[in-house]
Amino acid sequence: KGKCPEDGWDESTIELFLHELAIMDSNNFLGNCGVGEREGRVLSGLVARRHYRLIHGIGRSGDISAVQPKAAGSSLLNKLTNSVVLDVIKLAGVRTVTSCFVVPMATGMSLTLCFLTLRHKRPKAKYIIWPRIDQKSCFKSMITAGFEPVVIENILEGDELRTDLKAVEAKIKTLGAESILCVHSTTSCFAPRGPDRLEELAVICANYDIPHIVNNAYGVQSSKCMHLIQQGARVGRIDAFVQSLDKNFMVPVGGAIIAGFNESFIQEISKMYPGRASASPSLDVLITLLSLGTSGYKKLLKERKEMFSYLSSELKKLADNHSERLLETPHNPISLAMSLRNLDETNDAAITQLGSMLFTRQVSGARVVPCGSVQTVNNYTFKGFMSHANDYPCAYLNAASAIGIKKQDVDVFLKRLDKCLKTFRKEVKQEKSINETSDADTATEQLED
Repeated sequence: KGKCPEDGWDESTIELFLHELAIMDSNNFLGNCGVGEREGRVLSGLVARRHYRLIHGIGRSGDISAVQPKAAGSSLLNKLTNSVVLDVIKLAGVRTVTSCFVVPMATGMSLTLCFLTLRHKRPKAKYIIWPRIDQKSCFKSMITAGFEPVVIENILEGDELRTDLKAVEAKIKTLGAESILCVHSTTSCFAPRGPDRLEELAVICANYDIPHIVNNAYGVQSSKCMHLIQQGARVGRIDAFVQSLDKNFMVPVGGAIIAGFNESFIQEISKMYPGRASASPSLDVLITLLSLGTSGYKKLLKERKEMFSYLSSELKKLADNHSERLLETPHNPISLAMSLRNLDETNDAAITQLGSMLFTRQVSGARVVPCGSVQTVNNYTFKGFMSHANDYPCAYLNAASAIGIKKQDVDVFLKRLDKCLKTFRKEVKQEKSINETSDADTATEQLED
């Protein structure tokens, strides 16, 4: 049926299925005689077993989605994976999506592929309208494709950073719609930035006949992010949305899904990919989804949402105990931020030291963001880099409730963060005390002189 099974398969059934696919590839035929340059020869048995002897990859030289005559099993694997993934995207909330394919590149390069495909449709375009998000790969995806990003600064609403729609529309009028390749928006992001106002951006794109590409990096796991995409496509224009395999399906890094509502455009993107491609990302996500089934994936989504509520309430308690605040970011369904106002904000080293303390205590994923740090990316200078704004009011710490997180992860994180904050403040007090004593001694000596 080309759909994800409701109940997951056991490992022996999945392995049997993969072996059946592998024996359909010519390199695994008994008596096969290969005289070409690409015959699926693998020297190491360990490597062959790691890939279940599915060696030919996916696609052909001109189309990543095309069927390979000498690799019927690998081709079937590719078709089935794309079909199962499409089913799961619909299950996650984008009901009207019509087409998708797995590409063996992470999110940034997959976005680049989308932009390069649009180049042929809009030969006069040189700009990409980009509401600012301080994440290097999505910024570099536009540079790598040969376009000039037009950075739209966000608006601060309370604690949360939101899309400046007036600035987007004003820039379109200034530059002219024909010179703009697309609007490049974002759903999943680090707090205190909220997801872009996708519905309003989609309407603007429809009104000005400008393509709209959405960076949905880890948004599949969020019903809110998927709802934004669904609504944006319903009321306006969304040409493609791109999401990571590792962040949403807990597989190794190296793959993404490009999806959209116009099947012919998604096929154009797949044909833009030059040559064949590795089957590993497709194989990894197919194995994972077959083992989970739709019921297993739904359970993971439900648990993630519950853990977000738990992390939010417990982090708020901890913030209150340390005279800090859990920043109010109601539109961000995955990431949270806690202020660090009581640390020495005039000293960036003091703020980043807290991040180092957490990392050395085996807390990964938490980000400590100081005020006013400056960073240059591909000759573009960003003030306040990592905070998505030039002058965010305070330093803060990020934590996220992503798919697969457990209550134990949250509890251990909060315990270690609490300990680090107490240790940090104790050290700061001691240092101030030493400095005050030293100043007093100096003053006494001066008086005596």
